[in-house]
Amino acid sequence: MRLLEQNTVLLAGYLAADPDFRMTSSNRGVCKFRMGVGRRYKDLKTGDWKDDTTWVRVEVWGEAADRLKDKLKKGSPVHVEGRLKYYEYEDKSGQKRNGLDVVARRVQFLTKGSGTGSAAAASAPKTASETELEEVPF
Repeated sequence: MRLLEQNTVLLAGYLAADPDFRMTSSNRGVCKFRMGVGRRYKDLKTGDWKDDTTWVRVEVWGEAADRLKDKLKKGSPVHVEGRLKYYEYEDKSGQKRNGLDVVARRVQFLTKGSGTGSAAAASAPKTASETELEEVPF
């Protein structure tokens, strides 16, 4: 029996800076940005409420990236659906490093302050495997 693999990420937060849009050598657009995802929790020792922010790197490819390049800016509230991508690199001192990025399949613009609703959404075209998964009857 094969273990079911799942790699799905859902995030809601705010852009940390204006996104970076570039064209690859194969003329495919890529839009990259960092977003802050917050959580509020109660410190068990002090009883005080605290805020914690996780900074996440996000990349969007193809037509969806083209649609986002002029619409997103620093502070934009967004909802991102995608998958995790592991990467490795060597830093300037020669030490090996690694990290995780989110490759977005869909980016939804949220209305500031409400946390719900959207002005528009940008979705990447579906791959054959995504289409096949949607047809599974369970």
